[in-house]
Amino acid sequence: MATGAIWDDKFECIPRREIEQLQIERLQATVNRAARNVSFYGKQFEDLGIYPEDIQSLQDLQRLPFTQKEDLRDGYPYEFFAVPLREVVRIHQSSGTTGRPTVVGYSANDLQHWTNLVARNLVAAGVTKDDVVQIFFGYGVFTAGFGFHYGAEAVGASVIPVSHTDSRRQVEMMRDYRTTVIIGTPHYALRIAAAAQEMNVDPHSLSLRIGLFGAEVWEERVREEIESSLLIEAFDVYGLAEIGGPGVSYECECRCGLHISEDHYLVEVINPETGEVLPPGEEGELVFTTLNKEAMPLLRYRSGDLSRLDLEPCACGRTLARMSRVVRHSDDRLIVRGTNIFPDQVAKVIARIPGLGQEFQLVLDQTTALDRLEVHVAVAQDSAPDSVGGLIALEEQVEEQLQTLLGMSVAVKLVQPGSMDTSQGRTRIIETPHES
Repeated sequence: MATGAIWDDKFECIPRREIEQLQIERLQATVNRAARNVSFYGKQFEDLGIYPEDIQSLQDLQRLPFTQKEDLRDGYPYEFFAVPLREVVRIHQSSGTTGRPTVVGYSANDLQHWTNLVARNLVAAGVTKDDVVQIFFGYGVFTAGFGFHYGAEAVGASVIPVSHTDSRRQVEMMRDYRTTVIIGTPHYALRIAAAAQEMNVDPHSLSLRIGLFGAEVWEERVREEIESSLLIEAFDVYGLAEIGGPGVSYECECRCGLHISEDHYLVEVINPETGEVLPPGEEGELVFTTLNKEAMPLLRYRSGDLSRLDLEPCACGRTLARMSRVVRHSDDRLIVRGTNIFPDQVAKVIARIPGLGQEFQLVLDQTTALDRLEVHVAVAQDSAPDSVGGLIALEEQVEEQLQTLLGMSVAVKLVQPGSMDTSQGRTRIIETPHES
């Protein structure tokens, strides 16, 4: 039985049979819109020799190939828009650190749907019209800040759009404005907690009670640290800019998985190596098809995020499928302070600098409040600098080029060839060990 408020019980508590009927109806409309108005999808249907009306069941979607992030980059900026530009009232994009950015367009209806989806997210966490919500997600072309802003206003809460600022200033505003809800990345929340401690601000003196955190991988130990240091209840949020931003899935008060807004997103879990669709309960890569997007419908978009599905109704009363928290990615990606970092982009920088070998590893240190990324690079066997000064200059050269590419400072450590253990991949995360 539900114990908390539900924003949209018509759809959040819809019976399984009805949600599947709604999905096939919306899927057929989406497929028709995409095939008719997006040349990428129109060509796919033509090459496969099938017609939009051939999609008669949810399983028929598997007849279509996947949409990849690279496809969106190739279609930069407007090739994936399904409506005339005059009907696109908002444009967001990715950071573009890995090449061309991916662009996302919204119609007026898309924005209204997005607002309501984020409102579901906030209400599920316990946010009400009596709350003061402080958002430290970035605004601008990044989707999260605007998404949560409008969702919180729809709920009726007071919104403080702080975005990025000095962490001590965040603490001052939380204290002075009696903030009750904070929203942002989890590791920035830890940074704010550390700032409060440095300022001798007792968390008991603050009005905080709820935090919603996402845009990066975080585990239960991080939740526990946030909750104990800020005296709040912390909730996981999930979204992808490419399919609409935050509001894709969200935790309720039970915190036993994230409810997927299945009336807006059809979700598959696939084997990332073979593309085979996996049954509920098995871990694989999340694949999303939008069901209600007018400006930019996407079919079978591969997220790169690994999770598993649970179709059982939740104790909160919601019947929407739940996904497990995303704690790793199929593409060896790291998310550092909300920015996607891919090994391949680092490899391109390393390949063009003389004196370096091909071995490298990205090491993300999460033992402190602020994530720290370090790149370990093997020097070339025969052409490495033969002096300490030369090695230091080479490190600085790599750091400078990586900072230009990634938009953040990166520490570089040069190592001897063959000295790194990359058997588990080219990324490694250092975490605070659990207490025994």
